[in-house]
Amino acid sequence: MTSKRRNNGRALHGRGHTNPVRCSNCGRCVAKDKAIKKFIVRNIIESAAVRDIMEASVIPEYHLPKIYMKMQYCVSCAIHSHTVRVRSAKCRRNREPPKRPQRPQGDRPQFNRGPRPAGARPAAPGAPAVVAAAGAPAAVAAQ
Repeated sequence: MTSKRRNNGRALHGRGHTNPVRCSNCGRCVAKDKAIKKFIVRNIIESAAVRDIMEASVIPEYHLPKIYMKMQYCVSCAIHSHTVRVRSAKCRRNREPPKRPQRPQGDRPQFNRGPRPAGARPAAPGAPAVVAAAGAPAAVAAQ
C-alpha cells in the first residue's frame, strides 16, 4: 500500500505508543506525536493599552510580563486555523521549514560590535591583573 507521507503523519520513530493530549481548540484526543504544536509568546496587555499602563506606572523602567502558551492542535483544527496548510503531493516532499519573515535592516537594534576598551571588565577575584603592551602578547607584558 502506498503511503501519503514519509512519516505517516506522526513523529513516532521507534516508539510503540505515545500518550494522548487534548486539542487546545476543540478538545479532541490526539496522539502527542501527531498533534501540531505551536508555542505562542504574547504580551499580557494588548498593544492598544500598553501606553496607558506605562504612563500610569509608578516604576519608570517596568517591563510588562509576557504569556507563554504551548498550543497543541488536532490536524483538522490546525488546517482550519491556517496553522498548517494543505499541500500538493509534489510539495509534500519538501521537508524544509517555511521561510520566516525578515525584518527590514532599519528596524534592527544597533549594538556596538567593536572591541572592548582596555579595563572595561575587571579581572576575576584572585587573578593577577595583566595589562598587555600595544602589539605584545599578554605573557611578555606580565614579565
